[in-house]
Amino acid sequence: MNTGLLTIDTHTHVLPPGWPDLQARYGYGGWVQLAEHGPGCAHMLKDGKLFREVQSNLWDPDRRLAECHDSGVHVQVLSTVPIMFSYWAKPTDALDLSGLLNDHVASLVAAHPQRFVGLGTVPMQDADLAIRELERCMQELGLAGIEIGTHVNGMNLDHPDLFPVFEAARDLGAAVFVHPWEMLGRDRMSKYWLPWLVGMPAETSLSICSMIFGGVFERLPGLRVLFAHGGGAFPATLGRIEHGFRVRPDLVAVDNERNPRDYVGRFYVDSLVHDPDMLRFMIRLLGAERIALGSDYPFPLGETVPGEMIARMDDLSAETRARLLAGTALEWLGLDAARFRA
Repeated sequence: MNTGLLTIDTHTHVLPPGWPDLQARYGYGGWVQLAEHGPGCAHMLKDGKLFREVQSNLWDPDRRLAECHDSGVHVQVLSTVPIMFSYWAKPTDALDLSGLLNDHVASLVAAHPQRFVGLGTVPMQDADLAIRELERCMQELGLAGIEIGTHVNGMNLDHPDLFPVFEAARDLGAAVFVHPWEMLGRDRMSKYWLPWLVGMPAETSLSICSMIFGGVFERLPGLRVLFAHGGGAFPATLGRIEHGFRVRPDLVAVDNERNPRDYVGRFYVDSLVHDPDMLRFMIRLLGAERIALGSDYPFPLGETVPGEMIARMDDLSAETRARLLAGTALEWLGLDAARFRA
């Protein structure tokens, strides 16, 4: 795919080619290791059990850049794989691991500043430590923001303990990328890959509703948040959410009295919905200025050729296509297109 337009993929994952034995480093289990088992292939192992088969495009920048060239992607926004969040761990250990991951992302950005933008990860289970690492990401490492989960050990994103992190992100001008993980209802979704197919969209909608109804967007109007996977189930269920607000404000409007539809336009989503008609609906609902290309590279549930669906939608205006491919991403990241010009 080559549209001739600047193309920025906001949703890509990366890991270092290796890291220390974390169980030995921290003294307890639950950690992920990367074990290569053949040319260009590796297993992600959790306590020695297979979590995911991965290829070298997860850690090899040369292969990643070659695939970007082939698909017409000029810039990737790099973030860790969500299983690495480690919110369950001791906060100081999660901080240490965050530092390892963030230093790696920063090294890739420094080596290829016109091709990569970096997002860090922070130990959200401890707001003070999370803010410390967020400040390091923004002020020392030159990253554009952070990636976080849709909840933190069961605390939804409206929880008071998390608000200081969002406040710091606003003050630092950090972009925030919300990616679902540890999906609700997993005990009922043991088959059919349902945690990824059903749980993730529900998790993302839950996180959006929590930030709306909890007043996070109301209290922090300058906070720039992008939700993965097209906002999950939220766009398709906004009518139901608004109706619930109207008919049972005693249950819904307990922390914020504003209509949830008023917050359409106050946050961003990526374009990863796999369906042109759904993307058209989202453009009507949210506006192209709130939707940014995201592919979930390099994983199979993502878009195989990033931006291909947008490029094939010949009913989109040139202005809309340019906005989806790069304009919205630049605004969310707080960056200028001039950074990426040779």
